[in-house]
Amino acid sequence: AFPTVTLLIAIYFVLRWISKIPILGNGLPIIGGFGYNTLGGVIMVQLALQLPLGVWLMKGFFDNVSWDMQRAALIDGCGHFRVWWHILMPAIRPGIAALSIFSFISGWGAFLIPYTFIVDQKHSVLATYIRGMLNDTAPVNYSAIAAVGLFQLLPVMIFFIFTQEYLMSIFSGGSKGGT
Repeated sequence: AFPTVTLLIAIYFVLRWISKIPILGNGLPIIGGFGYNTLGGVIMVQLALQLPLGVWLMKGFFDNVSWDMQRAALIDGCGHFRVWWHILMPAIRPGIAALSIFSFISGWGAFLIPYTFIVDQKHSVLATYIRGMLNDTAPVNYSAIAAVGLFQLLPVMIFFIFTQEYLMSIFSGGSKGGT
């Protein structure tokens, strides 16, 4: 729940400490580990910073599901998994869509955490790559920056197109056959 800027120094020391752990800190395939200057470390920090929003947002959607509907389904003979799948999931699906869009957009466009904790250019994410294309001394190729910026925008637009149906049903409410 803190702003990211206030936690940068503490996160730096934690990631440096994790880097010293033999296998966990460095040396994992693909993500490199969970320490400083690794993609896994940035992923872990982004997850930890997104978790409070996710818990708070989903708690609101779970609070809107009536316990009476769940109890009635259990009394009628539904199992716990079927109650989860047929009663809870349709009610919280808009919340899952909203949370996934918020998390995807903030993770996809993240700049401060990757720019601070990944110093190698080979592990950079797209936002820091665009920043690397802007040099202070060399002429800037704006057409290449626009192309990379469009590449950064397309997944967000595609993700939104597939989840907008669920976002529009957030405030529809109601249930079939209930009183």
